[in-house]
Amino acid sequence: MKHSDRNGFSGNQRGMTLIGFIIILSFVLFFVYIGIKLVPIYLNHWSVASEVRAIAQEPGSANTPPNTIRRNLTSRLHLSYVDHVDAENISIEQGRERLLIVDYQVETHLIANIDAVLSFRTEEPMRAN
Repeated sequence: MKHSDRNGFSGNQRGMTLIGFIIILSFVLFFVYIGIKLVPIYLNHWSVASEVRAIAQEPGSANTPPNTIRRNLTSRLHLSYVDHVDAENISIEQGRERLLIVDYQVETHLIANIDAVLSFRTEEPMRAN
């Protein structure tokens, strides 16, 4: 049998204390803040990957001069409001097949003296015909 105090409350209470709630809320808010800072960078990268794929799949792109490819890709990225990618981040490698490569890093400030550095590399084989 459970005994009650004079206000009618049971001796066995369950639930979270205010301090526990504040601690859990602070963890949740921390991860939401990190997400707010990092998600736009990943969305930016998905746009880069999409534009690289589009340029590489154009007919005859394997025969196009590298400077023309760089110029076309940077103008498409500019029109898509993509940040962090410059012409020097774009390279074309010749091997068994010609590859269009975009390799870049993004550094963003998080909290106090803590920064995040994200590295991205997108490779796409170029279409010959």
